[in-house]
Amino acid sequence: MENGAILLTAASIAFIHTVLGPDHYIPFVALSKARGWSANKTAAVTLLCGVGHVGSSVLIGLAGIAMGTAVSRLKWVEGLRGDAAGWLLLSFGLVYMAWGIKKARRGEKHSHFYQHGEAAGQLHQHGNEAPHSHTQASITPWALFIVFVLGPCEPLVPVLMYPAVKNGMRLAMGAAAVFSAVTISTMLASVFLLLKGIRLFPAERLERYAHALAGFTIFACGVAVKAGM
Repeated sequence: MENGAILLTAASIAFIHTVLGPDHYIPFVALSKARGWSANKTAAVTLLCGVGHVGSSVLIGLAGIAMGTAVSRLKWVEGLRGDAAGWLLLSFGLVYMAWGIKKARRGEKHSHFYQHGEAAGQLHQHGNEAPHSHTQASITPWALFIVFVLGPCEPLVPVLMYPAVKNGMRLAMGAAAVFSAVTISTMLASVFLLLKGIRLFPAERLERYAHALAGFTIFACGVAVKAGM
């Protein structure tokens, strides 16, 4: 009975933590919309970042258990990671926004509803003012991945360590697995629900500013993280 309560608690905390943290899904929505990612690519990038996000905290929690470190000390480590992730998210958004503003001022359009080599009937627009390059498109997902690997999953440490101390590692790993699965699933569901909602409000006039708006949105998430929201 107690084991079931611990697993249910892990799932509940994971869901609430993810939904109340817009930095878990807003950046993916903004970049997917601005860069015209396919549903498969959006899901892959979100999944990759989600695994990195929870996986790094699981490793820290396991190291803490092995060394007999108190939860309070690990929370301090997670706090340092949170500060670093907040600054990186803020900086990434600011740089991306500046790049987007530069593109908008040049009057460039860059829309990909499908990636190269995918289904026929793709919409692929480029402005004439600058040569086309996919370098940034390749860098963007990995930059986001690094931010999420460094970003702490604060509730996961006590979720992992409490059952480990009281009931052993088997339940601890079960709680960590439930927490991780619910977190990643909630991230994916939030991203696609928001994307579906955005499609109901077409805004072709804002297409020129899509990258700038995406950068501003990510910057705002970084500010929210730094403000402890």
